[in-house]
Amino acid sequence: MDNRLAAAGTLRTIMRPPSRITEPESGNGSMRRYGVAVLAAVFALLLRHLLAPLLGDNDPFHTVWAAVVFSAWYCGFGPAIITTLVGVAGVWYWFLPPGHSFALEDPKAALSAMGGFLFFSGLIIALSEINRRSLAKLTLAEKQLTRAHEDLERKVEERTADLNMANESLRELSSRLQQMQDEERRRIARDLHDSVGQLLAALSMNIAVVQRQTDKLDAAGARAVSENVALIDQISSEIRTISHLLHPPLLDAAGLASALRWYVEGFSQRSRIKVDVQIPTRFGRLSDEMEIAVFRMVQECLTNIHRHSGAASAAIRVQQEDHRILVEVQDHGKGIPLDKQLELRSSGRTGVGFRGMRERLRQLGGTLEIRSDSAGTVVSAILPLTESTTTKAATLRAS
Repeated sequence: MDNRLAAAGTLRTIMRPPSRITEPESGNGSMRRYGVAVLAAVFALLLRHLLAPLLGDNDPFHTVWAAVVFSAWYCGFGPAIITTLVGVAGVWYWFLPPGHSFALEDPKAALSAMGGFLFFSGLIIALSEINRRSLAKLTLAEKQLTRAHEDLERKVEERTADLNMANESLRELSSRLQQMQDEERRRIARDLHDSVGQLLAALSMNIAVVQRQTDKLDAAGARAVSENVALIDQISSEIRTISHLLHPPLLDAAGLASALRWYVEGFSQRSRIKVDVQIPTRFGRLSDEMEIAVFRMVQECLTNIHRHSGAASAAIRVQQEDHRILVEVQDHGKGIPLDKQLELRSSGRTGVGFRGMRERLRQLGGTLEIRSDSAGTVVSAILPLTESTTTKAATLRAS
């Protein structure tokens, strides 16, 4: 009965996890674990011998339980069995009457005690082995999870690097496409002015010859000639306007300030929207890329104002301060709806016009901001002035 109570107490003890569990090793490590298990059994027997005056013949396996638990949890399955066998042999020889002999005074009681000890020792060893394997599986699962996490992080980093490279390539492609678009616009504008414009001028001179001889035509013929003259003048005016809108010649010849004033004047006449332009009188020249970027931004903003804002007036402010160019286009219309503003703040859902503006400014190191409420909309851009820009402006002013 005492053996069973001691075993039950030992079972409660082993349910608490050990502070450290050594993993099975090979070679010297395995021999060391077996050696420690034998020493634990010997130490338990010596301790039981020292406690003999206090315990007498009661519960001879009392200290051996601790050795079995220690070996089962800290030494492993095989060493725990060795501890159990050494403990049984030692208790049998030294502590079971008559003592110092393998003969037994009460074989039934002694064998019952040894059987109970072996049963509960086997249970302790089995539970510890199950727990050890569970911990080993858990440790393996944690290592696999850590390895999978590291692999996932590595793949995410690789994909992120690939995505950044793809985005950079896309930006370079977008920049190149915009440059090609500007060059194509300049070429088409030049062709319209030099080729189609010259043809219309020649046609106008021929019609003028015919018009001087309208007295030889009947009324219908004379009226047709007059209508052709008017049509040719209208076509010439529209082609000239289209040519200038594609690429204003003033932008190359006189600079941004003159090109903006010319464009705003024509826009106001066509749209009936009063636009106030505020540009310093001595505003210098900028790089070609910066001038075309600011011009296209103003052009896109005024187009949006005409199409969507319902405003009767607008204002454009361009100024230079602290080595920066500040551009602001403001209208007094109905503003941009909130859901549309959320889309504009999202880089993936921005409209084509605003996306083009942002991309142009980004390539030049600039930023674009849009603020809107029921009182109107303000589109602001900030562009840094680089050394090359300042050098070009100084060269142009000197010339």
